[in-house]
Amino acid sequence: MSQKKKQPSHRDGSGTAVLERETVVAPPPLYSVWLLNDDYTPMEFVVQVLTDFFYKKVDEAEAIMLKVHHEGKAVCGAYPRDVAETKVMRVMRHARAHGHPLQCVMDA
Repeated sequence: MSQKKKQPSHRDGSGTAVLERETVVAPPPLYSVWLLNDDYTPMEFVVQVLTDFFYKKVDEAEAIMLKVHHEGKAVCGAYPRDVAETKVMRVMRHARAHGHPLQCVMDA
């Protein structure tokens, strides 16, 4: 979905109106944020991360956590680059503060 911005119309020096031109602005690219499995982080902690940082409902958080556990990784969401980087940083900081080796990464 793209947004259109109209440039303002104006008059040139002769008094003739210049037509407005629409500029199409593309949405920013999205980056996937992933949680990676490890053998030490408790499942309950992963569910808590998904509800607190990715605003998932408990049922959805549990499903994502199980996917991480069984498949080795799962996508938590897709965000513009700066938001994805911030989520990765906050999750990693939170995990370390609680003594867990949980890994959170992003890719395009």
